[in-house]
Amino acid sequence: MNEKIAVMSLSGGMDSTGLLTRLLSDGYEVHALSFNYGQKHSVELERAKMNVAYMRDMGLNIATHEIGDLSSVMGLFNSALLDSAVEVPEGHYEQANMVATVVPNRNAIFSSIVYGFALSIATKRKANVKICLGVHSGDHAIYPDCRPEFYEEIGKAFASGNWESERVDFLLPYIDGDKTTILRDASIACFDLGLDFNTVFANTCTSYNPDSEGRSSGTSGADVERILAFYDVGKIDPVTYVNGWESALANALQVRDEWSRK
Repeated sequence: MNEKIAVMSLSGGMDSTGLLTRLLSDGYEVHALSFNYGQKHSVELERAKMNVAYMRDMGLNIATHEIGDLSSVMGLFNSALLDSAVEVPEGHYEQANMVATVVPNRNAIFSSIVYGFALSIATKRKANVKICLGVHSGDHAIYPDCRPEFYEEIGKAFASGNWESERVDFLLPYIDGDKTTILRDASIACFDLGLDFNTVFANTCTSYNPDSEGRSSGTSGADVERILAFYDVGKIDPVTYVNGWESALANALQVRDEWSRK
C-alpha cells in the first residue's frame, strides 16, 4: 500500500490553510508544523489551532500539529514583523517598502525544520513524504525565499546533506499561482471535504498588524493582497476587519488602482 504523507508548514494564514484543505482533499495524511518566531501577528497561531480542531472534528486526517517556539532566536532578527518599535508598512504588497516585512532566512529555517521532520517520518516508516508549502507567485517580488529558484537550490542542499533524502521532495502546488488561485482551489477542496469555507477562512489571519482583539487592519500589504483575492473570486472575506469589510475592500481597490497607475 502506497501511503500519501505530507509534512507542511501551517502559519495560520490563508495560503497555508488553503494548502491544508487541498492536501486533505487529495487524501494525504497531514503532519503540520507551526512556528512562533516572535511575530507581532501571533494571533495566526491561535487561528491555526482553531482550524486544526475544526477539521479533526470533521474526521479529517491531521495526524500532527505542533507549534515550535523559535522566538528566542528569531526574535533577534531585524524585521518590521518582529520589532514592536517599527511600524508595519501599508499599501500595495509589491511596493518597495514592503521589504521591511521580510524576516531574514525565515523560510530557510522553517523549511529545514520541516525537512528534518519529513525525513524522520520517511526513514521510520520507510515511506515517501512530501514537504508542502503554500508559497505563491504573489510573494515573488518582495520575498526571495518564496521564489522557485530558492526551493530548487535549498532542495539540492538538503538532499546532499542527508541520508535517504530520495524519500523526501517538495510539493509547491501554488508556486506559479497567486492568492486568487489558492482561494479558488480551497473552495473546491472545502466542498469536497464537507467543510464550511467561511468557517475555515474566518479561522485565519493574514494581517501583519491586527489590533489587540485580533481583528485585521485591512491596511498592511498582506491584507490588501488577501482582500483583492476575495474580491476576485466574488466572495466576502469572513475575517473581521477593524473598520468592516466594505471599508477594507474600498481601501484595497484604491491601493490597487493607484499602484496600477505608477
